[in-house]
Amino acid sequence: MSAKLPFEIDYKPHFGAKTDYGIGFIGTGGIVQYAHIPAYRKANFNIVACYDINAETAKNVAAQHHIPKVYESIDDLLADPKVEIVDIAVPPWEQLAIVEKVVAAKKHMLCQKPLSDTFSQAVKIVELAKQAGVKQAINQQMRWDAGIRASKDLINRGIIGQPTDAQIQVSVATPWHMWPWLAAVPRLEITFHSLHYLDALRYLFGDPEWVTSRHARYANQGAVKGETKTITVLDYASGLQILVSVNHYNEYADPFATFRFIGTEGAIDGTIGLMYNYPTGRPDTLEITSKQFGKGVKITPTLDDMWIPDAFVGTMASLMRAIETNSEPADNSTADNLNTLRIVNAAYLSAAENRSVRPSEIQ
Repeated sequence: MSAKLPFEIDYKPHFGAKTDYGIGFIGTGGIVQYAHIPAYRKANFNIVACYDINAETAKNVAAQHHIPKVYESIDDLLADPKVEIVDIAVPPWEQLAIVEKVVAAKKHMLCQKPLSDTFSQAVKIVELAKQAGVKQAINQQMRWDAGIRASKDLINRGIIGQPTDAQIQVSVATPWHMWPWLAAVPRLEITFHSLHYLDALRYLFGDPEWVTSRHARYANQGAVKGETKTITVLDYASGLQILVSVNHYNEYADPFATFRFIGTEGAIDGTIGLMYNYPTGRPDTLEITSKQFGKGVKITPTLDDMWIPDAFVGTMASLMRAIETNSEPADNSTADNLNTLRIVNAAYLSAAENRSVRPSEIQ
């Protein structure tokens, strides 16, 4: 039996009164071209400048997307008074040095995830912004993916009661050729992919007590150095257990990317649309059952936003609201993101030492 929800799900990004802050990109690689820029254009954000270590790339991106200024150095971009927000889109090991320049210029910033490839540097990035008195957010945009954002609203409304079980399971053929630099990274899957799922699950359910993780390589992954298959379990004091299971080398079976959140009064089942034929993808889906709706009733609302590019609107809009109200970014502050990185690092420690790890061990 199907039915309609008696309310509208709140899953769209929320905007402040001011959305025309000047945005300058440091880094104009693939993710900026097919996610950041389309999202910002859709939201009518104000892109004013860009810089890339590859000057030709920056010029081509600026010409294609009508960005007014192309700078030959980071210092020149930061000296531009029209640049009020710096959107940093570089590998994690490059981010700290750039943040040092950005805070010295007293500019607000959206940092790329992960903040750093070492926890100590991530902590320093957060401290630098705090000391400089500038707003700093993290581009953990899965928190604005339609299925996750909708689930958050449903959980907050008590639709599933007390959460007792959560799962994200992904089995796809990932096009690693899109990011050739990742082939040499020793910490791959958790750091650059499951990071999204772990952060989204923290957003939904809070911080776990324990992290247990197992990592493996696909037999034929060749020059790709890091782990590409992982299973991670999060245990909570409440009894909630979470499973994240990811395989990036499903080359023959039908791909799937699903989530399931079960509680004492209902359940949410969904698909992560982006992971089907990435990066084209499709909208997420939801199926909701609840004691509140009656036995046998299934509700399947339509979600019309995509993880890419729509979720990228949310991260920037959150930073803009923080600047406008002189507050911390509501859902993506870098200070909060340190707890996501604790789980990421706990996962690697768990796999290395074959034991469960408390996130508090990561300091």
